Amino acid sequence: MRPWQFKPVSTLVLSGFLLASCGPGSGESTSAATSAPTTTIGSTSSYPASTIEALTTAEVEQILAQAIEEASARRLPATIAVVDRVGNVLGVFNMTGARSTTVTRAASNGQSADAQNLTVPATAAAIAKAVTAAYLSSSGNAFSTRTASQIVQEHFPPGPSTVGLESGPLFGVQFSQLPCSDLSARFGQAAIGPKRSPLGMAADAGGLPLYKNGVVVGGIGIMADGDYGFDPSTLDIDQDDEEFIALAGTTGFAAPEAIQAGRISVDGTFLRFADAASTGLVARGPARSFAALAGTAGSLVAVPGYANAVITAGTPYGTEASGIRRATSAEFSDSDAFLLTNGQGSARFPIRAGSETLSALTPIEVRTILEEAFRIVKRARAQIRKPLDSRAEVTVSVVDSNGVVLGQVRSPDAPVFGIDVSLQKARTAAFFSNPGAASDLQGTSDSNVSQYLTAYRAFLSNQSQLVGEKAISARWIGLLARPYFPDGQIDRPHGPLSRPMGQFSPFSNGLQSALIVRDLAAHLAFVGGTSQTDTPARCTNLPAFTGGQNRLQNGIQIFPGAVPIYRGNTLIGAIGTSGDGIDQDDMISFLGLANAAEKISGIGNAPSSLRASAILFPQAGNTALPYAQCPFAPFLDTAAQNVCQGK
Repeated sequence: MRPWQFKPVSTLVLSGFLLASCGPGSGESTSAATSAPTTTIGSTSSYPASTIEALTTAEVEQILAQAIEEASARRLPATIAVVDRVGNVLGVFNMTGARSTTVTRAASNGQSADAQNLTVPATAAAIAKAVTAAYLSSSGNAFSTRTASQIVQEHFPPGPSTVGLESGPLFGVQFSQLPCSDLSARFGQAAIGPKRSPLGMAADAGGLPLYKNGVVVGGIGIMADGDYGFDPSTLDIDQDDEEFIALAGTTGFAAPEAIQAGRISVDGTFLRFADAASTGLVARGPARSFAALAGTAGSLVAVPGYANAVITAGTPYGTEASGIRRATSAEFSDSDAFLLTNGQGSARFPIRAGSETLSALTPIEVRTILEEAFRIVKRARAQIRKPLDSRAEVTVSVVDSNGVVLGQVRSPDAPVFGIDVSLQKARTAAFFSNPGAASDLQGTSDSNVSQYLTAYRAFLSNQSQLVGEKAISARWIGLLARPYFPDGQIDRPHGPLSRPMGQFSPFSNGLQSALIVRDLAAHLAFVGGTSQTDTPARCTNLPAFTGGQNRLQNGIQIFPGAVPIYRGNTLIGAIGTSGDGIDQDDMISFLGLANAAEKISGIGNAPSSLRASAILFPQAGNTALPYAQCPFAPFLDTAAQNVCQGK
C-alpha cells in the first residue's frame, strides 16, 4: 500500500452511562508548580477560581528532554510532540533513527477500509496523541489516550470477558477534532484555538496531559513503535514503551492523582489513565539540558500545517489569544459563560438568525435556548469531574436546519474536545431530521457513503426514510451505528450505519468514518509531503447547500447529547451538548430546549408523535430506541427525579 492512500472501501439495553466520580485510581503522578499564577478564570459564585497557566519555552524544552532521555534509555528512538491546551503545537522532536511513519491497525478479517491499515507520518500520530490528552482533560478530570481507547470500542470495558456489554460511552469521539473541520483553527492563520488534530482523537497509548498548579496546560504524545492502534483489553496491565516515554516527559507536569481517570467510574467501571508507573522508568537522574540533547539525540522538525522547527510557548487558556475567553455582558447574559473568540475581541459565533427563508430561528429564540441550556448546566451535578458534587462543565451549540452555527456557549473549565463535538452532535441531529438527508447522501457520488442509505432503508423496511419524516436525535441515530444491534450483544447483525464486526474498529466504524475518509487522506498526504494541497475546511463530500458549505462541515457524531429543534412540525435547527457525561449531555440539550419553549412559544422539542422513538424494530423484539435519556436526580439544588419525563 502506498503511504497516505486508503484502501477502498440479548435484550436491548436502553440505559445510557451514568457517570460517578469516586474510588481509587491507577497510575502515579507528582504535580509540580513551575511558575506563579497571574490571574484567574471562573472566579464567580458558581464556578471555583482557576489560575491561568501556560507552558514556557524552557518548560517545553524540559518536557522534551525528559522524554528523550527515557526513549534513549529504552533504545527506542521516538517522535515526541508537545501541544498547549488549545492545540497549538509547541514543538515536535524526531530522535535519530526514529521511524518516519506508522501504520494504523488493520481490520480483523483482513478487509481493511477507511482509516485501517493506513501508513501515516509519525509526526501526525504524535501530535494527535498530544492533542487528545489535552482536549479530553480539565482541572476536574485528567484523561489520556489510554482512557480514550477504553471509551470508544464496541464493548465497555473492552476485554475478552466483557463481550455482550454495550459500547463505550464516547463511541465515535475518535472522529472529532478532524483536520477538515470548519471549526478548528489552522496553523499559519490567526494564532487562536482550538486547533485541529491530524488524525482526530487518538486511542493509542502514549498521550498524557500536562499540568501546572492543578491546571491542564497541554499534552505530550509519543510515536515510536510503528503501530498506531488501541488497547483491545483493559483487564490487564500493559508494558507500553510509548506510555513510559510520555510519563517521563510529564515529570514535574503530571496530572494530579486525585483527578486522574482511574478515580472516575463509568457505569461502575473505573477508567484507566496509564498502565505505566514511575517505578518502571528506565532513565535515572535528572535529564540533560535540551540544548545538549538536541545536538546529539535528534532535532526539532517542521510539520506542514502544524509547526515550524522551533519551540514556542503555550498560549494561556482563557485569554483572547487562546480563542476561548469569558463572554462579555453584551455577548451573553450569564457572567459564568465562556465562548470562542476570533482573537480580535469579537465572538467567533455571535448569536444570529437561522439561514432558512421560512420559519428560521430568530436571534432572540437562539439566545433563549442557549440561556436555558446554560441554566441547566449550572444546576447539574458533574458526572466526570472531581471533586464530587462539582457543577457540570460542557459546551452547548445551536445550529439551524442546514448546520449553520447560530450560537455557542461553554462553562469556564469544560474540556476543549466538547467544542467540536457539541457542534458535530447538533449538526448530526439537524442532518438526519432534515428532509434533504437522503438526497445529500445520494449526492456524494461515493458508494462508500451512499451504501449506508441503502442499508438504513432496508433495515427499517422503508424506502422513503431520511426525508424529514421523523425527528432524529444523536442518541437514536447513534444506536444504529453500532457493530451489534441491539447495542453490544454478540451474534447479532450490525446496525445499518456500521461496518460489519469483522471489518469494524475505531479506525473504520461505518458511515461516520466513510464520510470523512477522503478528506483525511488528502490531509495526511499534505502532512507527509506528497501533496502541496491541504484538505479544505469542510469535512464530507456532501453537496453544498449555500456558499460552498454542506450540512456536515465537521463530520457527524454518534453518541448522545443532541436533539432537533422544531416550530410545530417544521425542523428549524438543533442543539448539541458535550463535555460531562452522555446522559448529562442529553438532559442539557433536551430539557434546556423544553424550558426555552416555556418562555417563547412556537419553538421546542419535536412533538412526541414525530420522534424517531416511535419506530419499533423487529430485529430487537419490536423494541423502540430511546430519543433522549436524562439522569435520575441530576441537580445540585434539588432532589427532583425524572426531570425530563413528559417533556
